[in-house]
Amino acid sequence: MGRITVDIYHILEKNGDSPLIAYGRRGAPDGLNTWKFGGKPDMAKHVLATFFKGEHGFSSAGQTRKLIRKIEDWDPDVIHLHNIHGFVLQTELLFSYLKKAGKPVVWTLHDCWPYTGHCAFYDYTGCEGWKSGCRNCREYRRTYPYALFRNRTARNFERKKAAFTGVPCLTVVTPSRWLAGQVEQSFLGEYPVKVIPNGIDLENFSPGENDLREKLELNGKYVILGVANVWERRKGLTYFLDLAETLPEECRIVLAGLSKKQKRRLPSSVVGIERTSSVKELAEYYSMADVFVNATLEDNFPTTNLEALACGTPVITFDTGGSPESLDESCGRVVPKGDIRALRQAILEERTHPKESKACRKRAEKYDKYGRFQEYAELYHSLTARENT
Repeated sequence: MGRITVDIYHILEKNGDSPLIAYGRRGAPDGLNTWKFGGKPDMAKHVLATFFKGEHGFSSAGQTRKLIRKIEDWDPDVIHLHNIHGFVLQTELLFSYLKKAGKPVVWTLHDCWPYTGHCAFYDYTGCEGWKSGCRNCREYRRTYPYALFRNRTARNFERKKAAFTGVPCLTVVTPSRWLAGQVEQSFLGEYPVKVIPNGIDLENFSPGENDLREKLELNGKYVILGVANVWERRKGLTYFLDLAETLPEECRIVLAGLSKKQKRRLPSSVVGIERTSSVKELAEYYSMADVFVNATLEDNFPTTNLEALACGTPVITFDTGGSPESLDESCGRVVPKGDIRALRQAILEERTHPKESKACRKRAEKYDKYGRFQEYAELYHSLTARENT
C-alpha cells in the first residue's frame, strides 16, 4: 500500500474525518480502516491481458464491480483515486460509475499513464505521441506496463479518453509543476489541476551519526549515493557505472536498492546495497553520504531527493521532469539530462564547495508531510462545500 495514501489517511483521522482505504494488492498496515478487493488469480489474468493482448487497465471487471458495490455501500463524501493501473481495475467500469455517482473525485497522478495509450513515462524517449493519439508506438514492449505481443496503444488511447473525460466534479492533483503542465496539454486538461508536492516524515529522515562508513570501509572517501526502488534503465544506473571509471580514487559510489543480480555485476569500485524496507537504515545511508545523485531520466517528483535533503545531504540531479523542483541553489545542483560530463563536473564542484547541511534540512522542511498532506484535507472539504451550495 502506498506510503502517501497512508500518510493522508493519518492526517484525515487526526482532523476527525473518517477515511477508508480500498486497495487491490499486497497488504495494509495494522490499525487502519481498509478494505481489500482483488486477489492473485485475478491479478494474474490482468497481467496476461497486458502482456498478450496489450490491454492494461481493461481487465478485472469482476473485482471492479465488487469495489463499486463497496463504494455505494460506504457512501463517501469524496472519492480519491491514486494509481489505478496496478493490474487490479477495469478502468472503464470504474469511470462509468464515477460519472453517475455525483460525488467529488480527486485523482492524484503519480505518472503519465492515465493520458497515454500505454506508457507510464515517455520523457526518456522524448515521445509526444500522447498529444495526438499514440499512433505507431514503438516502445510498448520496452516501457511499463510492458505489452509484449500486441500493440494496442492507439486503441487504448481512445478508450482512456472516452472513459476518463466527462466526470462532472473531478480535480486532478499532481506532485510536480512539470506533470501539471503535461496534463494541461492532454485530454485530461478539461479538469482543474492542482499541484500538491509529495511530503516526507522529517522525524524518520533527519541528520544523524552512524558507523556505515566504517562498516563499508569508506573512511576518508568522498561518498556519492544513489538510491532507487528498482534500478531500471530510466533510473540511470549506467551513468553511475561511467562515473565510477572517471571520478578520482578518493570518490566512492554507493548504490542502494539493487537486485542480487545487479549487485553481482558491479565493478569493485562501486558499493552495492540491496533494497531495504527499513526507513531507519535508508536514512542512515543518506546521512552517511556526502552527496546524493539522482541520475533519473524520467520522473515526476522523486521523494528520494526530499529524503536526502531531510538528512542534510545535498542533491545533484538531471533536469528531468519534476526532479529539480525540490531544489534551490542552497541545497542542490541541476545539470542537463543525460550529460555525463556535466554530472561529473557538478560532483567535483560539490566536493570542492559543498552545500551546507543546515540549508539542505531547511529546504526539506518545506515538504513536511503534515503540512503538504493537510492540503488534501482542505481540498476535500472545499469540494464538498461546493457541492452543498
